[in-house]
Amino acid sequence: MPRDARAKDVEAWLSRAQQDLRAAEVDLGVTPPLLADAAFHCQQAVEKALKALLTHNDHRFRGTHDIGELAMECLQHQPSLEPLLRESAPLTEYAWRFRYPGEVFEPSRREVTEAIELARRVVAEVRTAVGEMPL
Repeated sequence: MPRDARAKDVEAWLSRAQQDLRAAEVDLGVTPPLLADAAFHCQQAVEKALKALLTHNDHRFRGTHDIGELAMECLQHQPSLEPLLRESAPLTEYAWRFRYPGEVFEPSRREVTEAIELARRVVAEVRTAVGEMPL
């Protein structure tokens, strides 16, 4: 992929990740809070940030919501992120757990607050990593 096109794609992924973080915060702030939706947006923010890092490195990836899978690919380029990505891998279940009919389960406010903080850290670390890495 040409350098300029790749840079635009990276920024597009990071912009979407930032929008998901904002959506999670809005969902948490309404009364009553939309906890399940906020959790979903945390997963989405991390997923999109990791896809930004892979795009930055011109690393092709398959369409997946699995943060663990994406993290393993990201570690080939940015091994220093391992502890943070290991911590974020469990957010994968938020991609589906609250989105479909079935067992009714709602995350706690504390769980969502922690997920938002974790997603913020991942997005910030990826933004720093792609800013420091040459295309």
